[in-house]
Amino acid sequence: MANPKGELESLLMQRSLTDAQLQAAADSATDFRILPDATVIKIGGQSIIDRGRAAVYPLVDEIVAARKAHKLLIGTGAGTRARHLYSIAAGLGLPAGVLSQLGASVADQNAAMLGQLLAKYGISAVDGAGLSAVPLYLAEVNGVVFSGMPPYGLWMLPASTSVIPPYRTDAGCFLVAEQFGCKAMIYVKDENGLYAANPKTSKGATFIPKISVTEMRANGLDDSILEFTVLDLLKSARHIRQVQVVNGLVPGNLTRALAGEHVGTIITAS
Repeated sequence: MANPKGELESLLMQRSLTDAQLQAAADSATDFRILPDATVIKIGGQSIIDRGRAAVYPLVDEIVAARKAHKLLIGTGAGTRARHLYSIAAGLGLPAGVLSQLGASVADQNAAMLGQLLAKYGISAVDGAGLSAVPLYLAEVNGVVFSGMPPYGLWMLPASTSVIPPYRTDAGCFLVAEQFGCKAMIYVKDENGLYAANPKTSKGATFIPKISVTEMRANGLDDSILEFTVLDLLKSARHIRQVQVVNGLVPGNLTRALAGEHVGTIITAS
C-alpha cells in the first residue's frame, strides 16, 4: 500500500517546491478545518464604520445578540481615512508596500474602536500574534475582532496598473476565513448587494441576487462591491466556495445571513 506521507517527504527532499508531482502530492493531503463552526464577518470601513454611531451602534447590538448562537470573527475595513492616505502617498510616488502599511493603520484603528464598543460583552480586538488566541476567544465569548488588512506591508504584491494595494481588507478577511477553514464569509456593506452598475451613481441599476465569479468577469463586474482580488481567491479556495454581501444598514440582515438565509448577493466560486 502506498504511503502518501512518505512519498511527500521523499519528494520534498529531492524536488523543487514548484515541481508538479510534489505539489500534487501536497495537495492530496486531507483538508483540516481549524474553525469549521465559525463565521467571518467583514464590517465595511467606509460603508459602515465611517458613518459613526447611527450605523455602528445597531450593528453592535446585532452582533452581541447573534454571538449567542454563532461563533464570529469580526474583521474591520479601512474606509475613507485610508483612501485619503492613499491619495497623498500615491501623489508622492510611494510604492504599494508603503500604501499597504498606511491602509493597515486605519483598519487597525477601526478594529480598536469596534473592540472597545464590544469590550463590555467580553469581545476583544486582537492583532498579529494575537490571532493565535482566536480559538480561546471563540470558546469563551463566541466573538473576536481583528483588523481586516492582510499584513503584507512592504511585501505587498504590486498591481500591474496601480500603486493601490490590491490585497486590502476584503481580501484579508477572506484569507482569514479560508485559512481557518471557517464555514462562511459575510461582507457587511451599505448596499443591498451586487448590482449591474454602481447604484450610487447609476439609478435603476439591476440588482443581482446570485452570480458566479466567471459570470462576474464575463460581465465586467470585477471591481464592484468587492475587491477584485477576492474573486481570484474565491476561485482557488478549498473551504470558502461562496461569499455573501449584505446591507448592514438594514436591521436584521446580518442575523438572517448568519442563519443561512439568502439575503443580499451570494457570489459563488463556480
